[in-house]
Amino acid sequence: MLPSPSPSKQPPPKPQPLNFLDERLAVVFPVIQRFKKIITSDPFGITKTWVGADICKYKGFFCDNPPDNSSAIALASLDFNGFQLGAPSISGFIDELPDLALFHANTNNFTGTLTPNISKLPYLYELDLSNNKFTGPFPTAVFGIKNLSFLDIRFNTFTGSVPAQIFSQKLDVLFINNNNFMQTLPQNLGSTTSIYLTLANNKFVGPIPRSIGKASETLIEVLFLNNQLSGCLPYEIGYLNKATVFDAGFNRLTGPIPCSFGCLAKMELFNFAGNMLYGEVPEVVCALGNLVNLSLSDNYFTHVGPMCRKLIKSGVLDVRKNCIAGIPMQRSTVECAMFFAHVRMCPYIASFNIIPCKLAPDDVYGSKSEKSSGGKHSRGGAPSPSYSALGRHRF
Repeated sequence: MLPSPSPSKQPPPKPQPLNFLDERLAVVFPVIQRFKKIITSDPFGITKTWVGADICKYKGFFCDNPPDNSSAIALASLDFNGFQLGAPSISGFIDELPDLALFHANTNNFTGTLTPNISKLPYLYELDLSNNKFTGPFPTAVFGIKNLSFLDIRFNTFTGSVPAQIFSQKLDVLFINNNNFMQTLPQNLGSTTSIYLTLANNKFVGPIPRSIGKASETLIEVLFLNNQLSGCLPYEIGYLNKATVFDAGFNRLTGPIPCSFGCLAKMELFNFAGNMLYGEVPEVVCALGNLVNLSLSDNYFTHVGPMCRKLIKSGVLDVRKNCIAGIPMQRSTVECAMFFAHVRMCPYIASFNIIPCKLAPDDVYGSKSEKSSGGKHSRGGAPSPSYSALGRHRF
């Protein structure tokens, strides 16, 4: 008896062609799928939505009309914030998305370095790599991104020095805090156009450059806290008349507070705690009308006047652990004596009495008749993930 013929194998069905809304989306589809294959962790199942032709509905992906063609549809923005995705590299991914304008990837587990090819993206203006595991030196690839206005690389393990060029780049936001940068601050620091400048929690050393006063047209918040900065405070800080936050706490700064700081009419939060400052707390600083918090604790100040005493009583001014007679919770007499046994001198000592603005008499001598016109600063909403804000970050 002859064996019965085996059933013929049917060929696998041909995959249906994908119908993309635009050719620009067809171009980036294989790029996305290649990146999907190297994802090492996806605790929330984000990449399960990265299927099919409708890229604009993938989780974290946003489409818009690109600047060069208002009738086209392109992948404009990636918002991976909080996804906790893991990948050994983002090179070969974001640099292959030609219409990308925003890339936000806060709180993921991306590693590796940033490819120089990212500079070829003509529309990219916001780059947020914060809270990842990127390593290596400062990502100099960002210098080639022509329209970049927002750079956030905080909470990574970048090391080495920060090129001075970054302070000449036209950025609105520069966050490089919580890395391992170690160097003196570049002398062109004041060339920055940033509104928000955050260098905290690194290992910066040396003085705050006097050029900082040149940033008066833009700088609103500056954070130097938890570094190893030393030297005396430059009086040029007093030119930052738009600033609302200045935090240089927990460094090694010394000398008196310049009287020019009395010109910072919009200042709300002033922090110099944990330094080696000394002398009298200037009354013109305590007269600032918008102060919410003036922290001078853990220094070596020796005198406060009536305006400052009012702020102490109201809880605005913190002068604990200083050397001020008659104020509670001060350093011991021995500790203060040991500090002042060493002569400390500041260069440009005459500058500490300069007040580069016109103060009302009441601002200097006593009860203020009116508040300064600074008002409270508000950032507003989050940026729109589209081309509509191309050129400047919106707050």
